[in-house]
Amino acid sequence: MTKQLSLLILSFFFTIFTYSQSYTLEGEWYNEEKDAIITIKKKKNKTYSGYITWMKFPKDENGNPKTDPLNPYETLRNRERMGMEIMYNFEYDKDNQWDEGRIYDPKSGNTYKGTITMNSRNRLDLRGYVGISWFGRTSNWTRKIK
Repeated sequence: MTKQLSLLILSFFFTIFTYSQSYTLEGEWYNEEKDAIITIKKKKNKTYSGYITWMKFPKDENGNPKTDPLNPYETLRNRERMGMEIMYNFEYDKDNQWDEGRIYDPKSGNTYKGTITMNSRNRLDLRGYVGISWFGRTSNWTRKIK
């Protein structure tokens, strides 16, 4: 009887630990295309931002660093993509979800509202949308394992 009770209690605590486990968003992430690494950091105001820290093709057809020519703000069109903040203001909500964020896509020059859901320690879904989240697209990112 004691053995069964001990096993039951151990199973109970293991189940609670497994379901209450939270993952850390900070780190280096490959985008879905695996042509860039975005490093996500927690800022002093407790929001999360992501910066391009590696690109598979960092140079344009002329051998110059890629810039941001599609940016709607003319003054930002010459900035380099490397080091660019492309996601910002993500706030932790609950259950491995972050919301209230913004995502800038330098390939289109558009900015979207965004949410992040971590499915596991090494996989997240980044959803960008306009208006309500039904009208959007989800991109699956994987953590860079060192």
